Amino acid sequence: MQIKFLFTLVLHIASFWLASYGVISMFRISGTTADKTQKMVDPVKILIVDDEPDILDILRYNLEKEGYKVFTAEDGKAGIQLAEKEQPHLIILDIMMPRMDGVEVCRNLRSKPMFKKTVITFLTAREEDYSQIAALDVGGDDYITKPIRPRVFMSRIKALIRRLDRSEDEETVKVGDLKIDKEKVSVIRGEEVIELAKKEFELLYLLVSKPGKVFSREEIFNKVWGTDVIVGNRTIDVHIRKLREKIGDHYIKTIKGIGYKFEF
Repeated sequence: MQIKFLFTLVLHIASFWLASYGVISMFRISGTTADKTQKMVDPVKILIVDDEPDILDILRYNLEKEGYKVFTAEDGKAGIQLAEKEQPHLIILDIMMPRMDGVEVCRNLRSKPMFKKTVITFLTAREEDYSQIAALDVGGDDYITKPIRPRVFMSRIKALIRRLDRSEDEETVKVGDLKIDKEKVSVIRGEEVIELAKKEFELLYLLVSKPGKVFSREEIFNKVWGTDVIVGNRTIDVHIRKLREKIGDHYIKTIKGIGYKFEF
């Protein structure tokens, strides 16, 4: 009887312990899942700075329809104040604005640590080649030309937002049907291993690191070849041509008079 009693007691204690552990584990798992879900459902915050109310209304409508949280400002100084308050993930700046133009706003924001990794894109007129280059030189990631076509605009914005999910320190990057491994210096498309020369790989990895960003020729030279190396003016063009032959000509887009960008 004593043995039976002890055996029954042990079973009860074990059942209680397992049940308690299961509940605790369930709460732990639920909490972790909730944290991840919360991160996923938190809306991307976008700030638009433009002195034209009609454009602000159109862009806000299209962005909010996609679930983004949108803030707007009608001049550069107000834009900086709102950016500091809300700390958006993406900032859209018109280049020509009163009080402070978009280039100056971008320069001001990039000087602050909190905006070092914020994605910034510009709205520009088609003929503003000089302004486009200036915008990229002060730290802009991309530009969108006016007149704005909503479908094209949203496509560009989504490409920019995809950067928010990619760490700069990632060793492996997947874009389209390409898998790019920085550590192994390899590019794989499906089951095919694509052989690239060292500089071809470095150039591709630079472009892929920020899809949609326009890299100027000077920036590419400095980051891939370095400032101490003298190379011919056609060096980048030759490497781009070889990359297109190997990975497909639809990934790398030429931005006339400025440089190149990667799209997928």
